[in-house]
Amino acid sequence: MDHHFLTPLFMPRSVVVFAGPPEEPERQTRQARVLRAALTQAPGASPPQFLHGETTGTLGDLARSRADLAIIALPADEIAGALEMAGRIACRSALIVSDGIEPGQAAQLKRIARREGVHLLGPNCLGFQRPHLNLNASAAGPLAAQGSLALVSQSGALTSAMLDWARQNQVGFSQVVSLGPNAAVDLAQVLDFLAADARTQSIVVYLEGISSARRFMSALRSAAYAKPVVVLKAGRRSAGNEAALTHSRAIVGSDDVFDAALRRAGAVRVRSFVELFSAAKCLAARYRPVGKRLAIITNGGGPGVLAADWVSEIGLQLGKLSSDVARALQPHLPELASLADLIDLSAAATPEHFRAAIEAAAQDPAVDGLLAIYAPQIGSDATETARAVVAAKAATAKPLLACWMGDASVLDARRVLNDGSIANFRTPEAAVGAFGNIASFYANQQLLQQTPPPMSSLAEPDVEAARLLIESVLAERRRTLTEMESKALLAAFHIPVTPTVLARSANEAMMLATQIGFPVALKIDSPDIPHKSDVQGVALNIQSGSAARDAYNEMVARVKRLQPQARINGVTVQKMARAQRSRGGREVCVGLVTDEAFGPTIVFGAGGTMIELIADRAMELPPLNQFLARRLVERARVAETLAEGWGGGAPADLEALERVLLRVSEMVCEFPQLREMDINPLIVDEQGAIAVDARVVLQPGPQVGSPRAFDYGHLAILPYPARFEQVWPLAGGGEVTVRPVRPDDAQMLQELVRGLKPESRYFRFASAIKELPPGLLARLTLIDYDREMALVAVYTERTARDDGGFDECERIVGVSRIITNPDQTSCEFSLLVADDFGGKGLGSRLMEGITDVAREKGLADIEGLVLSNNTDMLKLMRGLGFTAKPFPEDPDFRLVTRSLQG
Repeated sequence: MDHHFLTPLFMPRSVVVFAGPPEEPERQTRQARVLRAALTQAPGASPPQFLHGETTGTLGDLARSRADLAIIALPADEIAGALEMAGRIACRSALIVSDGIEPGQAAQLKRIARREGVHLLGPNCLGFQRPHLNLNASAAGPLAAQGSLALVSQSGALTSAMLDWARQNQVGFSQVVSLGPNAAVDLAQVLDFLAADARTQSIVVYLEGISSARRFMSALRSAAYAKPVVVLKAGRRSAGNEAALTHSRAIVGSDDVFDAALRRAGAVRVRSFVELFSAAKCLAARYRPVGKRLAIITNGGGPGVLAADWVSEIGLQLGKLSSDVARALQPHLPELASLADLIDLSAAATPEHFRAAIEAAAQDPAVDGLLAIYAPQIGSDATETARAVVAAKAATAKPLLACWMGDASVLDARRVLNDGSIANFRTPEAAVGAFGNIASFYANQQLLQQTPPPMSSLAEPDVEAARLLIESVLAERRRTLTEMESKALLAAFHIPVTPTVLARSANEAMMLATQIGFPVALKIDSPDIPHKSDVQGVALNIQSGSAARDAYNEMVARVKRLQPQARINGVTVQKMARAQRSRGGREVCVGLVTDEAFGPTIVFGAGGTMIELIADRAMELPPLNQFLARRLVERARVAETLAEGWGGGAPADLEALERVLLRVSEMVCEFPQLREMDINPLIVDEQGAIAVDARVVLQPGPQVGSPRAFDYGHLAILPYPARFEQVWPLAGGGEVTVRPVRPDDAQMLQELVRGLKPESRYFRFASAIKELPPGLLARLTLIDYDREMALVAVYTERTARDDGGFDECERIVGVSRIITNPDQTSCEFSLLVADDFGGKGLGSRLMEGITDVAREKGLADIEGLVLSNNTDMLKLMRGLGFTAKPFPEDPDFRLVTRSLQG
């Protein structure tokens, strides 16, 4: 049970192949002929057994072979029968290498596989390769070289092209998987396998579509936390949407949301096939940048300037040598060398100069990565310079890239760089772009590690009032809230709004304006007009009662003329916002859009009437915390005017803006009925933030208000389940805080394992490990709460100081965990308690707590493996209602199970 469920598919110990009669090639498909040749050259752990209609022997005889994998390459009308045969002879997984299978037949094959308990890869795919096992179960060409890079592609043609490119560029693979458009084993499951695969150090993905955003994000987050993931997505489309009811929807397209999703998952996106190759080069070299300061070492000013321009263009920083390093390096360089910005060695640079410059820059803490650019010069030696760069690489762990410009004269040099595992490029822009893509991995990892709860630590909102408002609007069969209703919804979540009243006549407008105090703003109120400015339905800075009366009459008449079918409720009257009067405030927009794949997405950017023309937008998937809210603001172009002041004004109150974003996040988490939202403009100045106008669009949704932790099906990322936090007393005194695990628990969890007795570690991990490997530690602490849960018991130790005070130190003293099995109806558990906390009732409480979580997830059974000689654990499990029985796959273990139903 410690193996991934796809291990029989991708690491089979035995294989059977259905590829038609070998003596009748005309009855074989094109894929079958290619596959037979591929398996002959690279058969895997043992020679595969080829089966066909005339194969002799009973099903019982074949079943005793216990093949892990059945490979099927047959005509379309024979595939279903072969898949059923694979199930009957106890194959645990199947691969269908085919093309042209219609969606209806693909769905039928999935049903057969599910019924037979077979994990199915395909149909309409080219198969997979596992180079270190010498297994080529594909029709994608010769077996790739071994390496640490995994390739997952939803395009067979691109898979073949990538493998062909890799052979010429000395790039090896740990795994190559071709996924068709109707694959039963999908991208999320393959990513999940690769996240745990020790052979894979980085992953490249070509993506055309996803079937489940929640499962995709779950698997991608898990993989990207453990190793770099680079994604190329096809099918980008324009963000324009003429039918949008809010400005936010009009300026945000599905591709923008996909960008935000990948960023939040910790992955890196590339925009072109060329960039994908560039990223593959860097990943194959195992580069791990920790910043975006790139030092450029060049023997030509022009190429160096081109690279520096691209550094600025894509948001990187030019890595400049610190003064001490530059002074020490200068005597070892040519007389004309310059170290002001670029490390320009001049045309007189020799291989020794390149090596000295690289070694010096590599030791400078002001530099995160290095790019060596060589341009052919009179008297220079491209190959010897390449050897010097390869030699210099040994002195640093920082990323070192190369750009050898030219063609015929540098071919040998490029081979030297390839042999030295240095990613090299033909143009400066390509090299800088490759570093930028991989450098993004570090920045996105910071977003990945955020696990916000659905509710922030701010004052509790009036969720009930908001719920009643939403239900009343939907009960009237309306989707769009009026301005006053929208502001009431915001106010329920403590977002400051300008007080607004509705005038139904010109005289009412005059009296209300007089009572409120001048200056005031008047706005048309109509459920049929999404954008008031489009019909000149806004009047600002009204200074008198008569002006308010005249503005009312003119506005209503104008709107009736421009949109005669629109229903007009009246005109709203509100006091002019302080920042509008003082001109010290900035107009921004906070919005919400709902993507068909990824659900609600929070949008921030410049606001006002020109919002669609400016199209300043930054996006983040909810839920947010303060860190994510601040990063969201920083990504928008309008952020410069907020932080630095504008028009001579003081810097804006960014904390007030962040609070508004957190409140919108709370609203989105609580109410799946919210489809679109504009808070535009939101005026931000040094005194705070206030919503001047708002528009909310609803959609029918489930009832809200349930306390269950897993009711956030409308979100692509499940919020941190803070409701499971509680304090438990311990037998014999003291107490522990029990809560779901967080990414920042990694060090405490490692200390728990290190502090165990060898016997305790062996009972838990069935091995003699003394500490958790970094990859496993990452997977155990950054989890997807939708498919797994870990409860940690945190004990606070207090030690007295000499001054009479106390120092407090937290430690994890126990952890229980469940992981949902692929059948989605059962889960596997594990339990670990510190040796010095045994006998305090902590183990049983943690098991009861995690069992309650499994029951709340709707799972039917909970199971786990316990070593047969771990008598204390077996006794605990029986006391908690588990039954123990032999585990057929390994007699050293007992399988303990418990039903969660009834």
